[in-house]
Amino acid sequence: MANVCRFIALVVALSCCHPALAPAKEVTVDFSTVLKTLDKNHPRLMLKDKDLERLKRLYAKDKVLQKCLRDVLEDADACAEKRMLTYRKIGPRLLRVSRECLHRIYALGLAYRWTGDRKYAEKAVENLLAVCAFKDWNPSHFLDTAEMSHAVGLGYDWLYSYLDVKTREKIKAGLIKNGLEPGLRAYKKAWWSKSEFNWNQVCNGGLLTGALAIAESDPAYAEQIIPAAVQSLPRALASYGPDGAWGEGPGYWSYATHYTAYGLAALQTALGTDFGLLQIKGLAESGNFPIYTTGPTGLFLNLADCGEKSSRRPMPCMFWLAQVYRNPLFAESEHAEIAKRDARAQHVVWYMPAPEGKPVPRDLDYYFRGHVEIAVFRSAWNDPQALFVGVKAGYNQVNHGHLDLGNFELDALGVRWARDLGSENYNLPGYWDGKRGGRRWNYYRLNSKSHSVPLLDGEDQDPLATSKFIKFESKKSSAFVLVDLTSAYKKFANKVTRGIAILEDRRAVLVQDEFDIEKTCELIWAMTTDAKIDIKEKDTAVLTLGGRKLIARILSPSVAGFSVASAQQKPPQKTNKGVSRLIVRLPNAKGSVRVAILLSPVWKAGEVVTKVQVKPLEQW
Repeated sequence: MANVCRFIALVVALSCCHPALAPAKEVTVDFSTVLKTLDKNHPRLMLKDKDLERLKRLYAKDKVLQKCLRDVLEDADACAEKRMLTYRKIGPRLLRVSRECLHRIYALGLAYRWTGDRKYAEKAVENLLAVCAFKDWNPSHFLDTAEMSHAVGLGYDWLYSYLDVKTREKIKAGLIKNGLEPGLRAYKKAWWSKSEFNWNQVCNGGLLTGALAIAESDPAYAEQIIPAAVQSLPRALASYGPDGAWGEGPGYWSYATHYTAYGLAALQTALGTDFGLLQIKGLAESGNFPIYTTGPTGLFLNLADCGEKSSRRPMPCMFWLAQVYRNPLFAESEHAEIAKRDARAQHVVWYMPAPEGKPVPRDLDYYFRGHVEIAVFRSAWNDPQALFVGVKAGYNQVNHGHLDLGNFELDALGVRWARDLGSENYNLPGYWDGKRGGRRWNYYRLNSKSHSVPLLDGEDQDPLATSKFIKFESKKSSAFVLVDLTSAYKKFANKVTRGIAILEDRRAVLVQDEFDIEKTCELIWAMTTDAKIDIKEKDTAVLTLGGRKLIARILSPSVAGFSVASAQQKPPQKTNKGVSRLIVRLPNAKGSVRVAILLSPVWKAGEVVTKVQVKPLEQW
């Protein structure tokens, strides 16, 4: 196959359709000699032998690395006892099998390379031969194909010297037939190659790994896949801009960023270049996103299709980011996680020692800009009782998005008081039909009725709405953000603004919404919570959760009162059993309306903020 790309202008930062992203910058890349710098030795992907030897020297004195390796060897022993992988789809996806294969190959492959024990290599090869004998890797859902290409490419490369020629050819044939050939066809028409989100990184990263694994014997695949991937990846990588946020939420940040790491690490170790992709604005700062969007409870700020009560867990790509961008905060954060939970093989591959000296400084408040904006505020770090609130803006058509502009979540006293319910079952009919009037918005967890956002006349936010932060301010004892929500409610209102503040020496949160309502309607303020709600007086509710208490008070309007509604739904939707909605209902709202709610945790010895000054948002 001839090399079809000679000189190509590579876009290393795209403006796309989002004005918040950085202007395009072009770098000329010569792909005509793309394999000229190929390291023809194996292993050449992710972890070369010289890097393994460096890690072994470090292992002798680094107790955390010793712990990581123990975790990996225990994992590899468990993988060696598992039944062989079989072709089994769940709904339209083979993805669970692909991910399990990837997990096994990393664990077994690293265990073999570190110890030399052939039992690990033998079991890894059995798994590779099993999946290479599959009829296909389900290219109709290309994530499945991409992840399996990654697994098989890595296994072929890492176990190359162990494999006999016949076995090597079988594995390579399976990789080409089920992975790389479908990949070449996909690049001609696949939507994901033009996507701005996780499918882009996963599909490109998986195919790069597979193509580079066999590049010296079958160069035609790498000669086509590398230019295609390097042209495609900037579309998604630009979504980190300008300072690291990820519109699909922290859960998909992890998925997308791991495959960014796999793809770029494979290019660097195999070819010695990343083609300028590491320069894309926002990628260097992206490790801040899981750090700052994790509350004191350990739970993520849940936005988009983040899993229910999704929490910060070990993420090996944080070590990769720490390495390539020399950022000690990212390494420090990941060390804290692997101290609490098992490490994975990739932690060893990209291992970074813990920073020495004092902890790396962190801000209490953080504003992530971009096409999905996030603001987070907290009272302290390293205090599980601390107060934390996070707010989102952006646009409702973001991939995996919900109708939740202005949604907030709140932690205090070690529990989450205001919560997002998370994703629904992806296999429900019409789950991905997100247009205006689409079936996606019939599902409770995805529409506005389940989120802590205002409702006008009981209607959802406009699925095509956009929003933005119009002011962000951070001081020692307080901080706030204002978000313009007008586009989401334009059917009834001329203007809608939400303000959320952490105040009174960071001991309470004020949620203040202001409306200019043109068409008389019912206005509902709501907060979704796991807490038991006891309405003591019309304007005061006591929330109890985990033996702790939080007081909600209506500061405006004086005529309003609290009520309680259930968030429970019937199958096949998730039932949300035990989840409630704290409600303020104004039946005939019109003109200028302000709703101000003070949320005050009951701190030690009954300390609680009872009143704050309410002033117009324009004066904040």
